Amino acid sequence: MSLLSPKVLPILLLVASNVFMTLAWYGHLRFKAAPLYAVVLASWAIAFVEYWLAVPANRIGHAVYSAAELKTMQEVITLAVFAVFSVAYLREAITWNHLAGFALIAAGAAIIFRA
Repeated sequence: MSLLSPKVLPILLLVASNVFMTLAWYGHLRFKAAPLYAVVLASWAIAFVEYWLAVPANRIGHAVYSAAELKTMQEVITLAVFAVFSVAYLREAITWNHLAGFALIAAGAAIIFRA
């Protein structure tokens, strides 16, 4: 299966878009002294890039996935990206209750994709 196939490319684009969106939403937390207007403007600029990845991901992906499946993928990818970001960038621990909650969400996602 090619990376450019409509089954794979949307997933790659959603991962990339979530990296940008997580940075836009949470990256400023390490810069508490920065004025709020500055972090909002920086976040908007980062989110602009995210939109250029997420919208094509959904447009391309809708050829082979339902909207509910695309949204479910996006949510699971968001949690995975956030977990890595939280530990690596924010230096916050992921606790057992976070993992348990993420596992329950992943179980719900599995139901969406069940044939």
